[in-house]
Amino acid sequence: MCGIIGLHLRDPELQDQLGSLMTVMLQGIIVRGPDSAGVALYGDTQRVPDGYAAVSMLHAPEGLAEAVAGQAPDLTDLTVEQAGETTVVAAATDPDQLAKAVEAAAPGAMVIGQGDDSVVYKGVGHPLELAKDFRLEEATGWQGVAHTRMATESAINAEGSHPYAVGTGLSLVHNGSFSNHASIRRELQLDGATFDSQNDTEVAARFVSARLDAGDDLEDALVALGKRFDGFYTLLVATNKGFAVVRDEIACKPAIIAEHPRYVAMASEFQALAYLPGIDEARVFEPEPGRVYAWRREGALTGASECRT
Repeated sequence: MCGIIGLHLRDPELQDQLGSLMTVMLQGIIVRGPDSAGVALYGDTQRVPDGYAAVSMLHAPEGLAEAVAGQAPDLTDLTVEQAGETTVVAAATDPDQLAKAVEAAAPGAMVIGQGDDSVVYKGVGHPLELAKDFRLEEATGWQGVAHTRMATESAINAEGSHPYAVGTGLSLVHNGSFSNHASIRRELQLDGATFDSQNDTEVAARFVSARLDAGDDLEDALVALGKRFDGFYTLLVATNKGFAVVRDEIACKPAIIAEHPRYVAMASEFQALAYLPGIDEARVFEPEPGRVYAWRREGALTGASECRT
C-alpha cells in the first residue's frame, strides 16, 4: 500500500502556492506509506532557473562541486544543494551535459532525475520530516507529484523510493504491483536499457520512457503499458508537458481526481484533496478502470483513451 498525490496548476496565480498546497495534500496520504517519500517539482525557477539544468542524485561524495567542475570546466553558476539523502546539482547548461559531468565526477553515485524544468528528491523516513528536507512547503511551480511508500517487494531505501525519474523530465509514481515486470525488464535490457534498482516501478518508468523516445505521446505510452503489463496498479506520470493518470482494468487500487478551473489534482485518498482551494466547486470523480486521463500544460483535458486488449 502506497500513497500518491499530484497537482497540475492551470492558474498561474497559484504557482507560488504549489509547495504549500502539496504539503497539505501529503498529510492525507502518510497513512498509506510511512517508510519513505519522494517528490518531483516542475517549474520552480528558484531551484532550476530558465536556461539551467538540474541533476538529482543519491550517495554523492564530498567535494562534488569541484569534481563536477573538473569534468566540465565550461559550466557556469554551478550549485550543489544537500536535501537529506538527495543531492541536487544545478548549472547553466543542458540536462544531458550536466548528467554526463555528474556521472563522470561521481561514478559511485546514483542519478535519480534530470531536467531543465524539474527537480527530484527522495529519502527514507517520515514523509513530513522528509518534506522539510526537500523544502517542499516553499516550492513554487506549475506541477508536482509525490509518493509515500509502504515497501512490499523491495528494500526500504532511497533507491526504492518513488518517483522514478528517467530520461529528461519524466517522473512516475505507482501504487500497486506488476506481476510480469521481470520479463519486461529483460526485454528492455536487450534493447539497451540499464536499471538502478530491483523495483517493479522502475520497469514501468523505463518502458514509458522508451515509448516516448520512440515517438508516442504520453497517452499512447500508457495505453501500451496497459496492454503489456499485468498487475494491479494506479499510476501517475508527469512530464514537462503535463501529467496523466491510469488504473488497471480491475481498478482495486484507489484514485480520485479533482478537476477545477484553476487546477487538476489527483490523490489516493479524498482527504488529501479536501483542503484545496475551491474544492467544493471542483468536479471530483474516480477514474474509470483501464482508461488514460491526461492534462497538458495549457490545462486542457486531452481525452480518455481505452486501455483494453
